[in-house]
Amino acid sequence: MVSAVRSLAEFLGAEKAVVRVELSRVRGSSPRGEGTEMFVAAAALWGTIGGGQLEYRAIETAREMLRDGDLSQSLDLPLGPEIGQCCGGRVEMILTRMRGSDMRAAIRRDSEATETRPHVYVLGAGHVGRALADQLQHLPVHCVVIDTRPEEIALCSADVDTRVRAIPEIDIMTAPAGSAFIVLTHDHALDFLLASSALERGDAAYVGMIGSATKRVKFKNWMRRNCESGDIDKLICPIGASGSRDKRPSLIAAFVVAEVMAELTSEPAAAGPRETGPTPRSGHHHDQRGMWA
Repeated sequence: MVSAVRSLAEFLGAEKAVVRVELSRVRGSSPRGEGTEMFVAAAALWGTIGGGQLEYRAIETAREMLRDGDLSQSLDLPLGPEIGQCCGGRVEMILTRMRGSDMRAAIRRDSEATETRPHVYVLGAGHVGRALADQLQHLPVHCVVIDTRPEEIALCSADVDTRVRAIPEIDIMTAPAGSAFIVLTHDHALDFLLASSALERGDAAYVGMIGSATKRVKFKNWMRRNCESGDIDKLICPIGASGSRDKRPSLIAAFVVAEVMAELTSEPAAAGPRETGPTPRSGHHHDQRGMWA
């Protein structure tokens, strides 16, 4: 079974005997890259090396080690017909019975990775904002939901960072470099202020604003009159422009999350030019409360 605990520290604290599985070398296509690790106990798991027969073989070997008292083993598996996995690459892995020092080192690595996760700021805690938080809480990001209205923030039940702010621009100004900003407040004027603040930083990985092609044009004109800097071409508006006719908040959020995560996890060297003005879904936009505006 997969462990239900919420952190690696909790997992390692609850298990007396654990084998660490690390992908030490990857050649060709593989579900996960070199350095990926998974932790296997007698009846629980933490992490994944990609699933399928590759992971099954690793788990089986790790549990044999726990039963037999072995301290380390290595596996070299071709990801082809031999094991019923069609990636086509080859994976080498090292399996090690963990000592106390190994567990402390693993917890330290996990903590450092958590601290350096990219920040995603959801600016607006209405229906779509809360749906975004519900999905982002499960992804490797630090999600921050911000609203000027405490009653809306109180409705956010996701395990994310929530903030009531009279001046949300301050959070934008102090955000780490490479953050993503999703602007979808209850007020068009506030949307413009927050989107322009994010663009003026010049180092955001993603700046998106809920709206339509018409709203984008209005914002562009507004920026020309009111801002000295900020590249409008880097704004994504409308966000999550998938062409879907379904405007339920959860579906809008799904398309936006996919868009943001693609940007945050893309390889810069392989990235082509962005489509900065996607075809709008319609001539209107869907606001935070599920109303047409």
